[in-house]
This record gives sequence, C-alpha cells and structure tokens, in this order.
Amino acid sequence: MKPIGPLMIEHRLIEEMVEIIKQKTEEMKSTKAIDAVFIDATVDFIRTYADKTHHGKEEDILFRECAKKSMSEEDMKLMNELIKDHTFSRKIVGELEEARINYLKGNDTFNIVIEKLDTIATFYPQHIEKEDKVFFPHSDEYFTEEERQAMLKEFQEFDQQMIHEKYKSVVEGLRDTRI
Repeated sequence: MKPIGPLMIEHRLIEEMVEIIKQKTEEMKSTKAIDAVFIDATVDFIRTYADKTHHGKEEDILFRECAKKSMSEEDMKLMNELIKDHTFSRKIVGELEEARINYLKGNDTFNIVIEKLDTIATFYPQHIEKEDKVFFPHSDEYFTEEERQAMLKEFQEFDQQMIHEKYKSVVEGLRDTRI
C-alpha cells in the first residue's frame, strides 16, 4: 500500500461525517434549535480525527517528506494551499465550539452555528477533492518504494499515539474541572 492509501481511506470517513453534518444542519434549521450534543460530537470528530489524526499525518509526515523533495512549483503551491486549508478548518471549528458554548449560556448564536456547520460541509468535500485527485497522486511520484514504506510505518506509529493523546486530554480536562 502507498502512503496516500490510508489518507484516502480516512477521507471516506470524513465524507460520511460531512453527510451527517448536512442532515443534522437541515434538521436544526427546520426545528430552529441547536443540538449541542451533536455540535460537541462534531467538534470532537473534526479536532481529533480529521485534524489531529488525519491532518497530523499529512502535515507532520507527508508534507514534511514532500518538502525535502524537488517538487514542482505547482505541487509546492498546492501543498501550501492545503496547509492553509487545515488552518482554516481549525479556525471554523474553534468558532463553532465558541458559538455552541455561547448558545448554552443563553445567547442567540443559532445563525452562527448553522453558518459554521454549512461552511464545514462545503469546505471538506472541496479540500478532499484537491488532495485525492491532484496532490496525492502527484506527491506519490516523488518517492521511492522504500520511502513510501517508511512513511506507512511512521503513519502507523502516529496513529498508535493518537488514542493515548486523546484520552490523556480527556482525563486532564476532567481533572481540571473537579471542585
């Protein structure tokens, strides 16, 4: 398997979540009520899976290794655009979480929550298409089979650490909220 394989498989799960986001957003629009539990689950999914796990492998491993290569100007430009996309995603998710918190405090942030969910649902399919159809196939050509296998091994090690980081932060968060 090539390193782009696991990344593309992860894209399929992100796409599934995007479809759920679209459905739940339509439900919230029709009921005019925010589903705070769903928003919390969405923020957690995007932060932990899409950003830390998936974008983490892209940025910390694939993009790092690509930057060592003599990439075409076009590929380098696209890689930098993808990094900016990841930053944009983090910003939108932070704004979504802030709107959810303000909603729970009694503030009317309904339109902000809906806007952020719509943005996420629009953003990810476009971002994934750029990676799947253009960047991933191009980037794969820069590597030898040995380099690909080394990246796959590093991806596996990265994934093994994620579950520990996730639940360490859960425990720390719960510890910090104790009275």
